[in-house]
Order: sequence, then structure tokens, then C-alpha cells
Amino acid sequence: AGRAWGSRGMGGAAGGCRAPLPAPCGLLRGLLLAVLAAGSCQGNSVERKIYIPLNKTAPCVRLLNATHQIGCQSSISGDTGVIHVVEKEEDLNWVLADGPHPPYMILLDGSLFNRRVMLQLKGTSRVSGLAVTVAKPSPPQGFSPGLKCPNDGFGVYSKDYGPQFAHCNKTVWNPVGSGLSYEDFDFPIFLLEDANETQVIKQCYQDHNVPRDGSGPEYPLCAMQLFSHMHAVTSTVTCMRRSSLQSTFSINPEVVCDPLLDYNVWSTLQPINSSGKVDPEKEVIIVATRIDSHSFFWNIAPGAESAVSSFVTHLAAAEALHKVSDVHLLQRNIMFTFFQGETFDYIGSSRMVYDMEKDKFPLRLDNIHSFVELNQVALRNDSILWMHTDPVSRMNESVEVQVRNLLDILSNSSVGANVTLQEAGYSQPLPPSSFQRFLRARHIPGVVLTDHKTAFQNRYYQSMYDTPENIRMQYPEGLSPEDTLEYVTGTAKSLAEVATVVARALYRLAGGANNTSAIQADPKTVSRMLYGFLIKMNNSWFQSIIKPDIKGILGDVPQHYVAVSSPVNTTYLVQYVLANLTGTVVNLTKEECLNPDKTPSSEKEMYEYAWVQGSLDPNSTSRVPYCVRSTVHLSKALSPAFELRQWGSTEYSTWTESRWKEIRARIFLVASKELEIITLVVGIAILIFSLLATYFINAKADVLFSIPRDPGAVAY
Repeated sequence: AGRAWGSRGMGGAAGGCRAPLPAPCGLLRGLLLAVLAAGSCQGNSVERKIYIPLNKTAPCVRLLNATHQIGCQSSISGDTGVIHVVEKEEDLNWVLADGPHPPYMILLDGSLFNRRVMLQLKGTSRVSGLAVTVAKPSPPQGFSPGLKCPNDGFGVYSKDYGPQFAHCNKTVWNPVGSGLSYEDFDFPIFLLEDANETQVIKQCYQDHNVPRDGSGPEYPLCAMQLFSHMHAVTSTVTCMRRSSLQSTFSINPEVVCDPLLDYNVWSTLQPINSSGKVDPEKEVIIVATRIDSHSFFWNIAPGAESAVSSFVTHLAAAEALHKVSDVHLLQRNIMFTFFQGETFDYIGSSRMVYDMEKDKFPLRLDNIHSFVELNQVALRNDSILWMHTDPVSRMNESVEVQVRNLLDILSNSSVGANVTLQEAGYSQPLPPSSFQRFLRARHIPGVVLTDHKTAFQNRYYQSMYDTPENIRMQYPEGLSPEDTLEYVTGTAKSLAEVATVVARALYRLAGGANNTSAIQADPKTVSRMLYGFLIKMNNSWFQSIIKPDIKGILGDVPQHYVAVSSPVNTTYLVQYVLANLTGTVVNLTKEECLNPDKTPSSEKEMYEYAWVQGSLDPNSTSRVPYCVRSTVHLSKALSPAFELRQWGSTEYSTWTESRWKEIRARIFLVASKELEIITLVVGIAILIFSLLATYFINAKADVLFSIPRDPGAVAY
């Protein structure tokens, strides 16, 4: 069955080519041109006959930091191997020892994709690559290729500050973490996202590669080829130096790696001059969360619990606060901050702190009154939300008083709600959080809210299994996409309750004196955000709130990897969702909205303006666009190490991503070495014979192709 694959289209492709008819004296030359012309037209069809491309895959790519390279790559021409399906550990024996046709390309069941198995495969030359399937259901024991101590060395705890808490000595936050994402593999590893393509590979294996009666299968065999050659090697120091030299001395520089970068999204409750400086006496409360995630495979980062649950809750709290009538009278301002790149040693938060220290941001560190961070909040046990604080800074009496006040306000705000806030304990350190980067610069009163007291509740931290199912999102069967968008799940109600408590606490913390019972997060808004950020970005609500010129960002399956091209989809959408939830629709024309400088009353330095698509007109297929005014801004999320050209920094993140030429995968049938050699020898022999025949025919052309004289002609 495998040999017949791809035979479609041969005749049609050939029939579309025409070669000019040769003159009699150039018959041989004309035939050669005709053959070449037909061959060029049939080339693509021949390739389709030989290869079956795998179009729905995600590669493991190479990342680098100041000292290491991690990830995977193929050789420059791709790696090829005979396919062997591994569905249980006993199947590995054939690959590692018994199989007669190495190297092997393994189709690995997702349940076996773990550190123990991968290190076995890493240590042998009999493996040329892996194609990994997604385990369904998710591994019950958990799966996290991240580190047991995330972002170790880049938080606040060190030998000089709370050494008893450094390197997760007190609490191992991610006990399921295998560190697999931080290993370096010298062969390609791809994730198969399409079950149909997986089945095609298994069928090819069944038809050609299954061992018969304990002996090896006969040729032809089903093989796979993976292309993922990476240009960068060794470390960020090496690759950035090479790129820098290329840029300096070459007209066409070849950059080999790029820093991980994007933009932070931030907004204030009361508008501030984004190009100026906030008054030193003005106090600001920072509310923060991260918006990026990661997994072993490139751009596969659903991040349901590790990122989405917290930033959706944050957005809902921002909306609830903006609806309060007296927010403009609050004595303290509130800044809603969404950090990018936090998975990779706090890229976004470290950059904001750096900018505040260097007076490159409207706020200074001195303006910060307190800090509230939403971390993982969706997997609460008994509706308990844990409040984590820093025991080291609390040894300072003034900080302790402020932290205690912050904890009391949070606890009181949960009275009557279906959320119970409890303090994690004075001796408990902070979990991995953006707040740690601010504490490195200054003792700031702050709290980190999580659903875990000690180790993460999330068993799929930084993995492809951190999906909507992980945070218990469930929908009734048979709903249309539009009905699913509007359906209020139990998870949405739960996160809306957390957002309500946070919004009420922030109101009190900012100096609000009125009753907070009216401050309420909207579960319907939370439902829409969860659907858009976890299930389908290309939905009617997201379509209506973004600019027409960026509608191409709305892909199907959301991913939240920080990447190297910016802003990424997540950043754009958080920006426009925040603007939609907290901004105001203003009566401006498109021209005025796009050029607010020309409108005297626009207060351009205080607000941002966006001309968005709007909803579909019920009576037509066109949209009704409008102008939104908000205080939402973007700020750069690029590690200061690259601004300072300190590529070996231990203070700031140094993560880069290697560049590559192509990423692709395909399967085909491969003949035995003997047959390949015979085919090569016969081909060379035919080529030599053809050249000799052509030479002699050309040498005797005047005899072979001479035109006979006309018998009637008379010579004088």
C-alpha cells in the first residue's frame, strides 16, 4: 500500500508541457530538450510520488543563554531513519539493540516522553530522531519539562539575600519538573499535532517495518526525514558575538540568533502622562501578572494555569475597578501590568525595573506604594487562595506594618465571597514571581496570590498539557462556536470571584472609602476571555475589538510563547482586550482617531486611541467600526543584557533563540543499501554509454544525417 502513495497527478503535470519540434539535422538535440522540459514539469509530481509531507508538526528548537545551549537540531541536510513505533518501554529494545537497520526514527507514544526514556535515547547513535504523539488523556502522574526551581538564580534569593531560601532550599516549587526542556539533544524531535498524520505513519510502519517471526523486516522500509538545522551554537555569548561581527563587517550579514523579546502591556486607573514623569509624591499600586508560557516544543504553549488563568483574572479585576464611579477621587493610582518573557528569567519585569531605575519609564521605584501579583489561581482546593510574602524584607519594621495592612485588606475583602484568603506563613519564601525582580531593587511591600501553599498544584507546568482541561473547563456537547463563546463555565465563575476579591482589595488599598459590595467582576467577560485565549482566538468578540490592519493575528489555537518577533498575538490581544474593558468609546472620525494630534481635546500624552473593527452590522456583512480611548500602553520587554551588550550577564536574562533555514518533516519508502548501490552503478554505466553514443553519433553526423542529392539535378 505504501508504494502507491503519491501517484496522483503524474499524467496531468506531464501533459501540460510542450517542447518545440526538432529540425531533422538536430534530432538528437531536440529529443534531449524535450526530455529535459518534460522532466522539469514532472519534477514536483515525482517528489509527491516519493514523499508524503507531514504538515501539522511542531519542532523542538535550540535556545541559548550565557552558558548553555538547550533544545534540538538536525544535521544540515536533515536526519533520516527507519521508522519504529514505540508504544511501551519494551519496544525500545529493538531500537537500542536488536534492530538490524539503524539508525531509527522513533514514533514515540506521548506517555513515554519523559526524562528517563529520553536520556536513554540521547546516549546512543542508533537513534536519528523522534516524532512524539500527544498523550490522551494527559499523563495522570503529571508532566512538566520545566525546572524544579523555575528561574533559579534570577529571583531575589541569593547568598546575599535570604540564603536559606536560595535555589529552592526551603520549598521545591515544581516537584514534577524533569528539566527536559533544558537538555541539549543532537537529533531532531518533532511533535505530531494531527492524529490523521500519526495514523498514516503507523500504517506505513505496519505495512513495511513490523518485524516478522523475530527477524528484521525486508526492504523497502518506511523511513522518516526531519529537517531542523539550527544556525547558533554553544551559548548566547558566542552567537551574539558572531552576529555582531557579521553586522559590522558584512554587507549581507547572516544573523545566527535573536534575543527573546516582546512588549509589556500596562495601564493606569487614573491617566498619567506616558511621556513624562509621575510626581515623586504620587503613590501607585502595581498589580502584575505574566502573559507568557513555554513547553518543550516551539510555539506550543497553551499555559492555561501557568499564565492564562492569572492574566484573565487580572483583566476582569481591571474592568470591575474601572466601573466604580469614584475611582478618579482615589488618593493612590493603580497600574495594571502584564509582563512578557517571565518564563525566561523574568525578561519583562527585569526590563521594567531597569527602565524605572534609569528614568526611562513614567514611574520610578519610589512611586510604588505596594505590589499585588496574581500567579497561578485556577486550581484552588476548598476555594483557598494563598497569600505569599517575603520574610526577609518583612524584618524591616516599616515594611512589616505595610505588608500586614495589605494582608488584612485582602482578607477582609474576601468576607462574604466564595474565596478564602490565607497567609502562607511568615517563614515561607516567595514563589517564582515578577515581584522578586522588584524586591531585588528595593524593599517594597507586596503579596503574591496563588492556589498553592507550597508546591505548585499545576502538574503540567510549562508543558503542552497545560490546557483548558487542566483548569477544568467544560462545555456541554453540541454548542455552536458562538454559544461556546458566551457559555459561562464553572471555571469562569470561580476566576470571576477571585477577580472580585482582588478588585475590592485594590479599591480599599488605593484609599476608597465607599461600600465595595457593588464592585463585581463579570463571569461572562471571563468566559469570553478564557474561550479566546485558550480555545479559539478567531472569534467574533476578538474580531470586533482589534484594529482592521492586525486581524491576521487571529489564528485558531492560541499559544503564548514569547518568541523573537514582536508583538506576538498574545500581547496584541491583551492590549486590545484591556482597552476594550477599561477604555471609553469616543465620538471621533477615523481620521481623527488615527491622528489624535490634530484634535485639540484629545490629550494625546494621557491617552492612547485605537480605531477598531467593531461588530458585524446585523443587516449586512459589513462592520461598524469605532474609536476607543484608553490608558493602555506598551513598553519594551527586552532584557537589559542586550541593551548593555552584556551577553554573559548573571544579573539579567540572556536567552536567545537560534535561527534556522527550514523546518519540515516527511516520510517515504527507502530501498536497501545494496539496491541503492546497484541502481547508482547502473545509472553511471548508462550515463557513460549515453555520453559515448552521443559523441560517436555527433562525430559521424554528416554521414548519418546527410541529405541525399536530387536525382534530377545536373552539374555543369
